[in-house]
Amino acid sequence: MPFTETNGLRYFTFGLFDRAGLTHGIFTRRGGVSQAPWNSLNTGGLNGDERTNVVENRRRIFSAVNLPVESIYDVWQVHSSTVIYTERPRPLDTPHLKADAIFTNRSGVCLFMRFGDCVPLLFLDPVRRVIGIAHAGWQGTIKLIAKKIVDEMVRQLECRPEDIIAGIGPSIGPDHYPIGADVTSRVLDIFDNEQGVLEFQNSKTYFNLWQANFVTLSRAGVRKIEMANICTACHPDDWFSHRKENGKTGRFAALISLD
Repeated sequence: MPFTETNGLRYFTFGLFDRAGLTHGIFTRRGGVSQAPWNSLNTGGLNGDERTNVVENRRRIFSAVNLPVESIYDVWQVHSSTVIYTERPRPLDTPHLKADAIFTNRSGVCLFMRFGDCVPLLFLDPVRRVIGIAHAGWQGTIKLIAKKIVDEMVRQLECRPEDIIAGIGPSIGPDHYPIGADVTSRVLDIFDNEQGVLEFQNSKTYFNLWQANFVTLSRAGVRKIEMANICTACHPDDWFSHRKENGKTGRFAALISLD
């Protein structure tokens, strides 16, 4: 089963990572303390929810996977192509660095990100013992954030792309993601509609973020890729969705750790 339930929290895991014994999870909106419209496991601190709620929700998430909150390393996500390597957790009283991908080869560091329609990308090299996480909305996708983190894993830690396992998590699906002419042009420049990254229906163009990131990972040499195929806009009871809820919503969390 791809979903696990612990203490009222429900989270998705990838079969490829489960079989590798890796601690990871992409958490639904269930089991937290935030009130509507952030109900209930909101981890976004910039959308109006009380900070005390966000802190408690984060504590519950770490408790569910038996990790200390102090092991967290997170960033200020800005839809960039910036990748950060870390050797240690981020002290909770220090500012966040701006980036949209993180990787590490150190135990005791839990990589953590927040999502509200954008694609969670998780990475594991079981040979070199390296993990990573990335945040890919339409901007990160066309900036090839998936390739950038793979390239940095190879460059800095001598990973081989063919050893890397990648997971493409729950996010907005192509049926709920129409785009305008400007974004369509930029997507075509990069992907040339390879493997159907664009879909054309009823005079509208829809962007398949899942397929675009799959193509990017494949081009980067990654061969073991698992896709959740779960649309956040189709399942608002489980997932926060910025588009479905017109921006009045929270952020769900994804984490990964070598323990």
